[in-house]
Amino acid sequence: MPNSNNKLIQAISLMLLAALAFSLMTVGIRWSATYLHPFQVAFFRNFFGLIFMFPWLIHHGWNMFKTDRLGLFIIRALLGLVSMFCYFWALTVLPLSKAVALSFTVPIFVTLGAALFLKEQVHIRRWLAIIFGFIGTLVILRPTVSGDLFASLVVVFSSVTMAASVLIIKNLSTTEAPHTIVLYMVLLMTPLSLPVAISVWQWPEMNVWLVAMGIGFMGSLAHVIFTHAIKLSDVSIVIPFDFARLPFVIVLAWLMFDQSVDLWTVIGASMVFASGVYIAHREAQLNKKRAAILKVVN
Repeated sequence: MPNSNNKLIQAISLMLLAALAFSLMTVGIRWSATYLHPFQVAFFRNFFGLIFMFPWLIHHGWNMFKTDRLGLFIIRALLGLVSMFCYFWALTVLPLSKAVALSFTVPIFVTLGAALFLKEQVHIRRWLAIIFGFIGTLVILRPTVSGDLFASLVVVFSSVTMAASVLIIKNLSTTEAPHTIVLYMVLLMTPLSLPVAISVWQWPEMNVWLVAMGIGFMGSLAHVIFTHAIKLSDVSIVIPFDFARLPFVIVLAWLMFDQSVDLWTVIGASMVFASGVYIAHREAQLNKKRAAILKVVN
């Protein structure tokens, strides 16, 4: 039991650290975009993220490249890139807290996509969670009050494309190793983002270069830490702590950009995140049931 408690504390600590790293990356993107086009910032995120992943790639060796599903990897990379371009652009227009709040809709769209396209069974409680999450999204959008509806919808579209990417990852994970999936993500997104970055290219000053490097480092670090947190404990237990991204971003945006957050964004974000947490909890329960059934059958 003490060992189990230690693992849980470690998992929660790592999830909070990952949330902080993601938040610092978000603030870095917003700051860099005052000097560079957000599409160029996205390229730097991929490029420097790839560089910081090199030791990990070398450690796992050339066997990681073996796959018969390169086409699906390319589609996954393209979807991820579209999602990234949309989100990075929206970060330069929206209050950071609103953009982050809307990004929490990804699990809702993943569940909806799994039901519609993968024909996964989604029972009434998860449908209610999806509806609750969509209501929360409307609370954040407030289309009749807010003047930034288009940018907000761009974030929602970013979440939809990211959800499609996640569904492809779920499919790939049935035949491919996790490190192979990560490898092709970083290797493909960097060259794919370069032509778009060149079309808006500006040579950065030294301080912008340093922040761009920091964005890549924080992005890679956050993904690695997040993965370790998931390994140490059940997803349904640690995923609620990902919500720490919102208060982290609120504080950082206030300190660096003098941005405030309105109550409706907090309420809507809480609804969306509660929906996502419930969906994650149900998914974890179903995975346990599937594992138990397979164990009995075998």
